[in-house]
Amino acid sequence: MTTLLAIGTAKGLFLATSGDDRRSWEITGPHFPMTGVYAVAVDTRRSTPRVLAGVTSSHFGPSVVTSDDLGASWDEPDQAPVAFPSDTGVSLGRVWQLMPAGPDEPDVVWAGTEPSALFKSTDGGRSFELVRSLWDHPHRPEWEAGFGGQAVHTVLPHPRDPARLLVAMSTGGVYRSEDAGASWAPGNTGIRAYFMPDEWPEFGQCVHKVARDAGNPERLYAQNHHGVYRSDDDGRTWSSIADGLPSDFGFPMVAHPGRGGMVWTFPLVADSERFPTDHRCRVFRSADAGGKWEPLSVGLPEGPFYPAVLRDAMCADDSTPGGVYFGTRSGSVFASRDEGDSWSTLATHLPDVLCVRAATV
Repeated sequence: MTTLLAIGTAKGLFLATSGDDRRSWEITGPHFPMTGVYAVAVDTRRSTPRVLAGVTSSHFGPSVVTSDDLGASWDEPDQAPVAFPSDTGVSLGRVWQLMPAGPDEPDVVWAGTEPSALFKSTDGGRSFELVRSLWDHPHRPEWEAGFGGQAVHTVLPHPRDPARLLVAMSTGGVYRSEDAGASWAPGNTGIRAYFMPDEWPEFGQCVHKVARDAGNPERLYAQNHHGVYRSDDDGRTWSSIADGLPSDFGFPMVAHPGRGGMVWTFPLVADSERFPTDHRCRVFRSADAGGKWEPLSVGLPEGPFYPAVLRDAMCADDSTPGGVYFGTRSGSVFASRDEGDSWSTLATHLPDVLCVRAATV
């Protein structure tokens, strides 16, 4: 088997592949140089894996491209597959998330965008339609832009029930659907928004990332703008799991694809700096759903270390034991073959790493 790691950067997409040992890597790219790649997905539901990338050109604008041969060739449509209908009065800023649906919907791919909206593809990501129910939600006029913009950056289909879907945005919070996207309800009870007059609002939270537990799909983990949370009821209510972390601020939140209760994050000093805590390169892991956290740094650079890790710049593969990967804003990518116990450097001197996705192909 081959492990594929797709690395989206500010100046193109890089594809790294490794054999069963995940020790040595071959890197190709940049594919689509001088484009910002803010979203990437590897769809392994079909016999031939498909790589999807949301690319943003300063000249041609945003689009979604696909490859069915691991990057040897690409399908670049003449018309952008994701576009707002003319009656909305807005244009697409970029695609922030590409997410294949569950196994019962093999041709469905979801896209989260800026401005905050959800799009659905029923042809494997070659064309998309706006999900009007979320766009027309009465809360939408009150959704604000976070520091990185106003965007749906998390899309989580339920693995056992195609009718259930969760999205998260900055800022706006978590929204849930139980009828295949026909209607939406906020799911933010217990998530604090310290920057608002009402610190416990129904919606308006600045959620940075949400991940779903592999062992219990009703369990979710969220990294908020201040706050690390867990939900045990599919996002209806949340409780803090920040105790044991050096900071409750950060961007990524990654759940093990095959082992329930295991989750990773990368804490940062709060708003004033956004540097790694104590200026040290450390991933924090919990093996008991956030009950306890442990720092992981064997093989990572020693301090002082200043680059941040963005919300989609950390991921895990589906091998055994699990591989974990993260990229930094200084262009380095680090990999672990043992769920974070030890690390090695996979790449250096890449452009600013915006997102990473790994899969066994």
